[in-house]
Amino acid sequence: MSHLWRRGLIMAGLLGAVLSLGTAGFILIEGYPPLDAFYMTLTTITTVGYMEVHPLSGAGRIFNSLLIVTGVSTAFLAIGMMTQTVIEMEMGETLARRRAKRMIEKLKDHYIVCGYGRVGAGAAEELKTAGVPFVVVDRNQERVDEALRNGMLAMTADSTRDETLRQAGVERAKGVVAALETDADNLYLVLSAKTLNPGIRIAARTSEEESEEKLRRVGADVVFTPYSITGHRLALALLRPGVFEFLRVTSRNIGLDVSIEELKVSEASELAGKTLRQLQVRRDLGVIVLAIGKGGGQMLFNPPADAELAAGDTLIAMGERDNLRRLSALLQEACA
Repeated sequence: MSHLWRRGLIMAGLLGAVLSLGTAGFILIEGYPPLDAFYMTLTTITTVGYMEVHPLSGAGRIFNSLLIVTGVSTAFLAIGMMTQTVIEMEMGETLARRRAKRMIEKLKDHYIVCGYGRVGAGAAEELKTAGVPFVVVDRNQERVDEALRNGMLAMTADSTRDETLRQAGVERAKGVVAALETDADNLYLVLSAKTLNPGIRIAARTSEEESEEKLRRVGADVVFTPYSITGHRLALALLRPGVFEFLRVTSRNIGLDVSIEELKVSEASELAGKTLRQLQVRRDLGVIVLAIGKGGGQMLFNPPADAELAAGDTLIAMGERDNLRRLSALLQEACA
C-alpha cells in the first residue's frame, strides 16, 4: 500500500504546483487579485469552460497558453494515475482472493473461523498467534478484505451452506469456530459441520443461554457466551489481579516466553506406562504438568509424582514454548 500512498502524494503535489504557479503568474503578469487569479487558473486547467476574468495582455496570453498545455497534461496524468491506482487495488484484492482459494484447497488439520465479527476476529488472532493453519469465512466482503489485509486466509461465503464448508475443507479440518451473528445461524452451522465431519471439534458462540443446550445437542463440543466470559474476567481482574495477569500472559503469550499447552500421548509413545517421577520433565525441561486428561472426560489436577501416563492421555503443561515442543515430540515418539 505504500506505493499507492506515494502515488497519491505525487498526484496531489503536481496539481498543487500547477495551481500555485498559475495563480502566481496571473498575479505577477496581469495584476489579478488572488481570488480572480486562482479562479482563472482553475477554469483553465480543468477545461470546464473558458472566459477571461479580465482582458489579457500579450504576455498574459502566452503564459495562459503554456498553462493550458501544462495544466491539461497534468490533469490527464493525474486521472491516469488515479485510474491505474484503482485498477491495481481491485486486481490486488482479486489476486489475493485467488491466492487464498488455492492455499485453502491445500489445508489439512486446520481450523475454520466462521464469522469475522468481534468474537471471530479475536479467535482468528489467537489462532494466528499460535501459528496454526486456519481460514476465515464471512459473507461480508469488507470483513473478508480486512482479514486478508491482516495476513489471514479468508473467503467470502455463507458458512451455513454445506458447499461453503466443503470449500473451506471441513472434511480435512481439525476444528470449527462458530461465531456467526445469530444463534440460529450457529445452530445450523454446527449441524452442517458435524454432518460433513462427525469427528470435528466445534466451539460455538451463543448470545442466549437457552440456546446452549441446543447447540450441544447438535454437536457443539464447547459453547460459550461472550458476555458471561467478559463478566467473569472483569470480576477476576478485580478480586484476584495476580491470577488474572497470570492467565492473561500464559494464554496469550504476552511479554514472556511461557505458554500453557495440551500435549497428547500417542498410541505408540515410549513414554506411555511411565510415571511423572520417571519422566522428570520438570527437572530436564522445566515443564510443569498441571493436569492429566483421562478418557471419559476425567481430569486429574495437580497429578502426583506416581501418576502414570497412558496412551491417549492429554497433558496440560506449562513452560517455555521450545521446551513444550520438545516434550510434545517425546510424547509422539514411537518405541524403538
